[in-house]
Amino acid sequence: MSEAGGRGCGSPVPQRAPWSLVAATAAICLVSATSVWTAGAEPMSREEKQKLGNQVLEMFDHAYGNYMEHAYPADELMPLTCRGRVRGQEPSRGDVDDALGKFSLTLIDSLDTLVVLNKTKEFEDAVRKVLRDVNLDNDVVVSVFETNIRVLGGLLGGHSLAIMLKEKGEYMQWYNDELLQMAKQLGYKLLPAFNTTSGLPYPRINLKFGIRKPEARTGTETDTCTACAGTLILEFAALSRFTGATIFEEYARKALDFLWEKRQRSSNLVGVTINIHTGDWVRKDSGVGAGIDSYYEYLLKAYVLLGDDSFLERFNTHYDAIMRYISQPPLLLDVHIHKPMLNARTWMDALLAFFPGLQVLKGDIRPAIETHEMLYQVIKKHNFLPEAFTTDFRVHWAQHPLRPEFAESTYFLYKATGDPYYLEVGKTLIENLNKYARVPCGFAAMKDVRTGSHEDRMDSFFLAEMFKYLYLLFADKEDIIFDIEDYIFTTEAHLLPLWLSTTNQSISKKNTSSEYTELDDSNFDWTCPNTQILFPNDPLYAQSIREPLKNVVDKSCPRGIIRVEESFRSGAKPPLRARDFMATNPEHLEILKKMGVSLIHLKDGRVQLVQHAIQAASSIDAEDGLRFMQEMIELSSQQQKEQQLPPRAVQIVSHPFFGRVVLTAGPAQFGLDLSKHKETRGFVASSKPYNGCSELTNPEAVMGKIALIQRGQCMFAEKARNIQNAGAIGGIVIDDNEGSSSDTAPLFQMAGDGKDTDDIKIPMLFLFSKEGSIILDAIREYEEVEVLLSDKAKDRAAILKGKMIPSYIINSNPEMENEEQPSSENDSQNQSAEQISSSSQEVDLVDQESSEENSLNSHPESLSPADMDNAASISPSEQTSNPTENHETTNLNGECTDLDNQLQEQSETEEDSNPNVSWGKKVQPIDSILADWNEDIEAFEMMEKDEL
Repeated sequence: MSEAGGRGCGSPVPQRAPWSLVAATAAICLVSATSVWTAGAEPMSREEKQKLGNQVLEMFDHAYGNYMEHAYPADELMPLTCRGRVRGQEPSRGDVDDALGKFSLTLIDSLDTLVVLNKTKEFEDAVRKVLRDVNLDNDVVVSVFETNIRVLGGLLGGHSLAIMLKEKGEYMQWYNDELLQMAKQLGYKLLPAFNTTSGLPYPRINLKFGIRKPEARTGTETDTCTACAGTLILEFAALSRFTGATIFEEYARKALDFLWEKRQRSSNLVGVTINIHTGDWVRKDSGVGAGIDSYYEYLLKAYVLLGDDSFLERFNTHYDAIMRYISQPPLLLDVHIHKPMLNARTWMDALLAFFPGLQVLKGDIRPAIETHEMLYQVIKKHNFLPEAFTTDFRVHWAQHPLRPEFAESTYFLYKATGDPYYLEVGKTLIENLNKYARVPCGFAAMKDVRTGSHEDRMDSFFLAEMFKYLYLLFADKEDIIFDIEDYIFTTEAHLLPLWLSTTNQSISKKNTSSEYTELDDSNFDWTCPNTQILFPNDPLYAQSIREPLKNVVDKSCPRGIIRVEESFRSGAKPPLRARDFMATNPEHLEILKKMGVSLIHLKDGRVQLVQHAIQAASSIDAEDGLRFMQEMIELSSQQQKEQQLPPRAVQIVSHPFFGRVVLTAGPAQFGLDLSKHKETRGFVASSKPYNGCSELTNPEAVMGKIALIQRGQCMFAEKARNIQNAGAIGGIVIDDNEGSSSDTAPLFQMAGDGKDTDDIKIPMLFLFSKEGSIILDAIREYEEVEVLLSDKAKDRAAILKGKMIPSYIINSNPEMENEEQPSSENDSQNQSAEQISSSSQEVDLVDQESSEENSLNSHPESLSPADMDNAASISPSEQTSNPTENHETTNLNGECTDLDNQLQEQSETEEDSNPNVSWGKKVQPIDSILADWNEDIEAFEMMEKDEL
């Protein structure tokens, strides 16, 4: 194979010292580039790097310490309620919970992070806890994919560093491969999942009963996603190489071979979802994000770890297709595998943030810099990367579960370029995590990046990956107790030693049955070795690539129509876009006919569009028609969303919360609009009667305060008028359905009563029972509880201005807490995919002549004045789906599910005859939750003189 293919960097594969840099820079070809830095950014001093590294250590202690104190041995920490998440004891979150197996997931996932962060004693203690407490024989159905990358990978990473420490002679001298034996036990438990005709594994398995037995409760699935089946080879091959049991590597290779054989031969792309029995593609869109991401990653890394040329050849073939069809710099947009010039959607998901890091490993630096910079601009606008955002950088899905992929790419780009700009990027990530995600019991995921509201979850990958990459970003070689370049990162950032490439090699290194496409060598112009041309006598090289993208988000200029613009420049007339379509324009109607799209007038004034591809004038016109229909569907969905109000935020600002707890609240269609007026701040008080359905008997208690009211027995507007008449400055309605939570139910906006509601001048917000209980519990513990009602969470410095509050709370600077403070696939958010059939599609829209509304059909649910508590369903993450879309979804780290299990349309009419007050389920006293905070404040007062 030629050097252009990526192997021409020096020694043969078995002597892999040069390739060891994959753990730090991901490619030998970038070694000499680490001394290069962009002249436009000032070098960061070693002192500042050490300071930031120490901040990362403190943040990890805060997260890990609170997990061990409040959650262990549960799988994950719930940081808002300071307790462990145990499968079956919390409301189901659907496929997200398939990562939980009652095997202390966060502890296992954090093992090798402890060693990377030089916490060797804690690592030794953690290993002992795993061996003593963890049971892998639970009657639980788990995701094969998640269990492989998190648990099997965590055990193997822990074993890799345990034997390293043992060889050094100070720690782990008692260790005798116990973690490896647990990994082997788990590997055998996963093997029954591969019992399919294709060799692709079932997506789920019962740890105790396996597959298909009645008691297993699984084994009936027919589909899996490409990443689910294609992200096994590193862990399974490492298990085989460590133990000598070749069966694991053989099964993982067979799955990869099958995926390769099923690629679309003309485009060399793979789809998102495949039938595990027939090998037919179920979802035929292709990208580098959710559902496919780590399949590409593992092809390249399998070559690095195992030395098998066939993996590199496959990766290069796919990479050529990615750069030819999916890459539209700086965007990465999904396409159809059979029609790769046709975009499959107009938004991107957060998981593609790993791809710049993979491009560094590939040696393709320029597009890595471009995409990373685009993502960074999105982060600077929203503080975090939304789960999905559109091509013009609007929020598509607003959640952010503290994903580490962007930090991963930042680390690799810094190691590849040595540019201190990426240190500043890492510093921004640290500041945002401390400022917006840090809570008393850890770090809470963002439920909505627009409002700053939190979700009661802290996924294990946050500890496994985020802190590892951030610490390594600022660490010098002497700061780490072992040579990181001797290891490769798995997709969960677990460390596997590169010497495995020469150990127990019993698998054929060449898959002679596979065919490979002859590729133009120009595809590999940027591939190793390339240090001589990476920065061609230009220290401003990286900056010159970033500079044009500096304002790409603020300009909000869509780049997803590059191919159309190019065709227009070449003289061809651009196709009709959905946003320009006019139902009364004869020219537009003629274009629709040419594209095979029929327009049908309905009796109610609407018009319906139907496409039949076979009626199109040509195949190109059929593709244009398919694109037009999909744009029309997304436009309809977007316009429906714009008619709905976004979620609001309730922020607890009094002692000892100080603005750190933000609750997601539903808005009202009446009263003061918090998006147009200044936020409302005040102490809370319960109304009497608590349902607020009659004149209040305690007006003196709510005068000048924000009244708490229970849902039920009358309409929301009536409640608002009663508390307003009593002198309240705002109202919070708390759901009377005990146990309800914004984690598991879509938020909704409170509707009026069908009458004129202009008389209601105060803001009204709605909280589910779980969020409301947090405020009610706080009242019991601290009689005076002050909250802020706003359209989005406010900066704590502004909230606490003029108050005697420790500066580390205002600035979110964990260094001010110092040692005195007791510290506490990826894959979790389901994404909808619009799968459009090329044979027949329909979408309704409003005839612009017949309606004053220039919008598409798919109106929000009408609300009857006769209803009691009227509610129109909304989603804070803009997850509204058009009825014409196929609700098939993919977990962001690969697990595939049905959207109907996740999203519900909600139009509620309630009449509750029970006048009793429902205070919600109290999960833990506030004193217990905030004990650490009180100690922090006392410690701060003691050290204030020295610190300030």
